[in-house]
Amino acid sequence: MTQGIRNPAGPSTPARGFHHPGRVIAGAFAVAVAIGTALLSLPVAVAGPGRADLLTALFHATSAVCVTGLVTVDTGTYWSGFGQGVILLLIQAGGLGIMTLATLVALVLSRRLGLRARLIAQAETKALSAADVRRVIRRVVLFSLGIEAVVAVVLGIRFATGYDQPPATAAYQGVFHAISAFNNAGFGLHPANLIPYVADPWISVTICVAVITGGLGFPVVFELVREWRTPKNWSVLTRITVIVTVVLLVGGTLLFLLAEADNPGTLGPLSAGATVLAAFTAAVMPRTAGFNNLDIAAYQPETLLLTDALMFIGGGSAGTAGGIKVTTFGLLAYVLWAEMRGDPDVEVGRRRVPSTNQRQALAIALLGIGVVAVSTFVLEALTDFTFDQVLFEVVSAFSTVGLSTGITADVPAAGQLLLVLLMYVGRIGPLTLASGLALRDRARRHQLPEERTIVG
Repeated sequence: MTQGIRNPAGPSTPARGFHHPGRVIAGAFAVAVAIGTALLSLPVAVAGPGRADLLTALFHATSAVCVTGLVTVDTGTYWSGFGQGVILLLIQAGGLGIMTLATLVALVLSRRLGLRARLIAQAETKALSAADVRRVIRRVVLFSLGIEAVVAVVLGIRFATGYDQPPATAAYQGVFHAISAFNNAGFGLHPANLIPYVADPWISVTICVAVITGGLGFPVVFELVREWRTPKNWSVLTRITVIVTVVLLVGGTLLFLLAEADNPGTLGPLSAGATVLAAFTAAVMPRTAGFNNLDIAAYQPETLLLTDALMFIGGGSAGTAGGIKVTTFGLLAYVLWAEMRGDPDVEVGRRRVPSTNQRQALAIALLGIGVVAVSTFVLEALTDFTFDQVLFEVVSAFSTVGLSTGITADVPAAGQLLLVLLMYVGRIGPLTLASGLALRDRARRHQLPEERTIVG
């Protein structure tokens, strides 16, 4: 392990906090939440008289920075234009990553980037090497803004022509929903979110495309652009992400249709075409987007459980989605398959996956399960809601999804603080937080004797 950064003018000095860039990333997100809380606490941030109380400001600042979408007040009516602008900026900053934006600013101002800053940005962008960070950041930002601009134009035109909104209002609605969708935030300006547009393919499909694109992860998107004609050349990351994403989208849509087709509170009243569209959209949104096109409170119990599973898995790595990530889920599936077959190695597309990746996937999954289990127990003790509702709220917060059965505003203050913590931990990642807080970062210089134990 490298113990320091060599300085030509002197001896090696430890890069203290930068041995674990996760610590810096966690701190940066905390600072962003604090700044957002302060801005949303200003009287000018609310549409009515007075100002938002500290808990409301903290909750919505965390939800925006962590691109979650859980709210205790209606975004479109409670917050003023200034407040909505703050939320939008927090969503954009959280989606791209605080360290990515900070590195970009440093790059623009000085045209030079130090090794420490590159290491931090590498941890946030998942670049393969520190030397690639400048190029990756440029592509990430340009790609993000480009997709958001296209989505904003499509949505703005539809809002203006299909819903008779004034041009300025339609354009603002388009921009707000485009940024919220691509960054998988789920904030909407309508009190009913996307329910009024459940049968509108222009809005539903456009938002779904933005959600999926942002949730795939930047490395996967860039590789697909380069190698879309030659799947055999795809990396393990891209192969697992694409396969698991397609399986979850198709399987989720079919299961939504099976469970909700006859439900008068959700898909029941819709036409055949609108039913398929609504089921597909409902299957996309748990990929940590947070928009709801159906009344979640009317879901069947089995649909709530299905949505819990989709939310917990989440989207792709190094993107705007949350959850434990489809790569973690997919890799564990490959590990299980190899173990069932008795294979000595885990192989994906003629590539052998190292044991370190397998341990990381297992650690992330177990940490996620543990956080959700403990938080569900605590929130159950704090509220009188049903287990289905509490579990749904906890998984939604931890996976930075933003879907809710409608209980968020009625959760007591202690429960809302728990949700704030879950959103924060879910955004920076349980493994990043755990490694960032670890006190030992020395390389082990010896190995203990090996001894097998009985498993199962």
